[in-house]
Amino acid sequence: LDALQEETVHSVLIVSDPFFAKNGEAARIGALIPGASVTIFGEVTPDPTLELVTQGLALLQQCRPELLIALGGGSAIDAAKGMWLFYEHPDTSFDGLRQRFLDIRKRAFKFPKLGQKAKLVAIPTTSGTGSEVTSFSVITDKQNGNIKYPLADYRLTPDVAIIDPQFTRSMPKSIVADTGLDVLTHAIEAYVSVMASDYTDGLALHAIEMVFTYLEKSYNGDPLAREKMHNASCIAGMAFTNAFLGLNHSMAHKLGAECHIPHGRANAILLPYVIKYNATKPTKFASFPKYKEYVADERYAKIARRVGLCSADTPISEAVDCLVKAIRELMTVTERPLCIKDCGVSEAEFMSKVDELSYKAFEDQCTTANPVYPLVSEIKELYREAYYGE
Repeated sequence: LDALQEETVHSVLIVSDPFFAKNGEAARIGALIPGASVTIFGEVTPDPTLELVTQGLALLQQCRPELLIALGGGSAIDAAKGMWLFYEHPDTSFDGLRQRFLDIRKRAFKFPKLGQKAKLVAIPTTSGTGSEVTSFSVITDKQNGNIKYPLADYRLTPDVAIIDPQFTRSMPKSIVADTGLDVLTHAIEAYVSVMASDYTDGLALHAIEMVFTYLEKSYNGDPLAREKMHNASCIAGMAFTNAFLGLNHSMAHKLGAECHIPHGRANAILLPYVIKYNATKPTKFASFPKYKEYVADERYAKIARRVGLCSADTPISEAVDCLVKAIRELMTVTERPLCIKDCGVSEAEFMSKVDELSYKAFEDQCTTANPVYPLVSEIKELYREAYYGE
């Protein structure tokens, strides 16, 4: 925070979850800004809602800070981004913010410029979302169907990201596993996205290698592995904020919101099924000007070869199978459920929601960057397979 100390900061608001608000970490970080009045909003819960953002906004308007610090996992950072936006531009329409687009650089609705009233510093305490370096903020609208909306614009990117592995040492093993598998999903989806480029490919591949090398060790408490996974999370974030994600995240957003499954866990369960689906050459692949030919199957195979899951001459379909098998093995050693049913979701509940889940996933912003443009019926079948573990 040295660079920020050179500016005049009279008021600071720290956005955090109850854990860091109560254990003193939020106050300790606030003390690093000498002479500033520090206010802590420690009410952030998983899957932040529009109502939570509004609650935090009221506090922002009271203390009128020049510096906003997000301390926590992806939920705290996403909530802080939403609060930041509405603090600077209170008349902004949420309905406009959530509008879908094909290319983030060319859209009908313009996000307003941020940073005029306050700077945003993001300090992640989990190793999963990469939200500290991304243009995304996932906000749930409970009043209109309990829908998770991935708001996306480069103006939502924090001014400063501080990647400090000390915060990961106290992470419970379940969070280590869920967030680590979220990193893997981010990197894999970024690598096969229709918006992938030479600049994002290197970041995505390196993050994938790091997850396969360090996640199990991190799960078992190795401090160096915890640091490496924290770095991998940020690296994957830099990849997908430019290359975007895909159908896996679209489906996980809706599944998590409706069935109360942690985001990283939902991603991991769906990942083998989405990979197999995307690796089957479609009749029609996704529409994007620079995606000239379908190459998703070759890219999945390249991941498997790069990580050492198969030899260089392994046929594409077999290499894809090796990748799927390795993901399931990683889920097993980190004690993650392999299907939706094992998350405690009853068959009757899931089947009553699967049609709506499929439509909502199809409409999700992330779907547009998927290498295969899916039918709603195909998404429903993927959900069904993932529920039973077929």
